[in-house]
Amino acid sequence: MMSREGDKFNNELQIVNMDDLVPRDHLLRIIDRAIDWNFIYDLVEDKYCLDNGRPSIDPVVLIKIALIQYLYGIKSMRQTIKDIEVNIAYRWFLRLSLYDDVPHFSTFGKNYSRRFKDTDLFQQIFAHILEECYKFKLVDPTEIFVDATHVKARANNKKMRQRIAKEEALFYEDMLRKEVDKDRVDHGKKPLKDKDDDNKPSQGGGNFSEYTDDLPKDAKTIKESTTDPESGWFRKGEHKNVFAYAVETACDKNGWIINYTVNPGNLHDSRTFKGLFDKIKNIGIETLVVDAGYKNPAIAKLCYDNNIQPLFPYKRPMTKDDFFKKSDYVYDEYNDCYICPNDQVLNYSTTNREGYREYKSCGNTCASCPYLAQCTNSKNHVKVITQHIWDDYMERADDLRHTLGMKEVYSHRKETIERIFGTAKENHGFRYTQMYGKARMEMKTGLTFACMNLKKLAMMLEMRGRKAVMA
Repeated sequence: MMSREGDKFNNELQIVNMDDLVPRDHLLRIIDRAIDWNFIYDLVEDKYCLDNGRPSIDPVVLIKIALIQYLYGIKSMRQTIKDIEVNIAYRWFLRLSLYDDVPHFSTFGKNYSRRFKDTDLFQQIFAHILEECYKFKLVDPTEIFVDATHVKARANNKKMRQRIAKEEALFYEDMLRKEVDKDRVDHGKKPLKDKDDDNKPSQGGGNFSEYTDDLPKDAKTIKESTTDPESGWFRKGEHKNVFAYAVETACDKNGWIINYTVNPGNLHDSRTFKGLFDKIKNIGIETLVVDAGYKNPAIAKLCYDNNIQPLFPYKRPMTKDDFFKKSDYVYDEYNDCYICPNDQVLNYSTTNREGYREYKSCGNTCASCPYLAQCTNSKNHVKVITQHIWDDYMERADDLRHTLGMKEVYSHRKETIERIFGTAKENHGFRYTQMYGKARMEMKTGLTFACMNLKKLAMMLEMRGRKAVMA
């Protein structure tokens, strides 16, 4: 006989214990055991009035709501609140009963605007969870992997305007200028003159608006979103061109996220590297593993000056087919010149603003050279070879790459930093952001990475507990 109990169940009153409704091995239960959430009260105490106004929503509940969103990759706060209303495990994690009202979806946004904006609260939350990882001796900072990934901004690709590209100073510009001038003096040349910035269109000079169509013909322009001006126009290979943010991240060899920075998506990794490096340089790094985008003399020098070994990958020479490579020209250190494959001398000519020494051949001699077609296409038959004044640091880095075991160390990138980016995008909603502005993107990044470290920490502590019980 077939029974139908649906109607009876809907009208049935039951007395239940919330704790019994959440499985013992549920992720939120494991996470809740792993950390004491009272640390949040200390972080936000100065952001609340102690003796005036209406009672606020518990700040721990407020932060936990955001953590649920990023932990499970829920696309919006509105959807997060809807899920909390019907998910018993979420209610248990927030310490809400079955009949307690869930905060409105706009509550977190209003608290962010009124209390948390322009603060480092979310960086502190990330840092506290990382400290817990250090406390259990899970982090090994001797080998650090650095890379950047792009997160699509909430910006319409068709809503943009052209603006004058402002030339940003490189982090090593002042130091490079001093060493260039010294190198020129050592070679018997005068120091470089200062640039005439007043006449440079790229600096925004002239009697025209930065955003009008009436721009000088030689002005360098870039695309800027009218929806989210702090994002940057990102294009790479055959990827779709979008406005995005670049999230530069550092992790250790065990996959723990150490630190991060958020930058516009149009800035190259080598330009934004210094910001992240300053955050991690004093944590005990021995080897810093980066990809080819960071392979330049300035970064090599920065690392060695801080007693850190930079591990770069091999980068194929950008030489045209059927032309001599730079390695085919022999550098004579004693006479400070290069010897070409036809045994002709390329003498020092000058040191340019970019820090490269230029060595030039004699055009009259090269005109009758049988290897001319393999050497240069210049009209005056002059071959130019450049050598950076910090090239010694690059040679040291190349020697490190050939050191025993370093090839294996570099191969761990796919198991560490690349896996972190893949997990963040696949499971934690990190492919795009629903919020505007760099500050909110930094909040999203901090909470996402905090969730990833917390989830990993909780699972490892749970495994340790099980092994201890079995022993």
